[in-house]
Amino acid sequence: MGSTRRRFTEEYKAQAVAFVIDDHRPIVEVARNIGVHEMTLGKWVKKARESDDSVDKALEDSERAELERLRAENAELKMQVEFAKKVATWFAKDKQ
Repeated sequence: MGSTRRRFTEEYKAQAVAFVIDDHRPIVEVARNIGVHEMTLGKWVKKARESDDSVDKALEDSERAELERLRAENAELKMQVEFAKKVATWFAKDKQ
């Protein structure tokens, strides 16, 4: 007896992959919800990520400058958060 293999349209695969990549949901959860084996969905996601990497994504000068500015700002904010945590810890210990 021959096996009945399910076939999925490219649109269906793209939507399932979007649930994982765009919505940052686990492959296992999405696979369970749409009724596909997790390894099958995992292969679709891997293929989509590989095809995205192959596309040339060179940043323009303005985009690169903005990225560097945002990274510097992010580093500064992280330092401020760490400092605030230390101050809060110090005050909490001082009150005891």
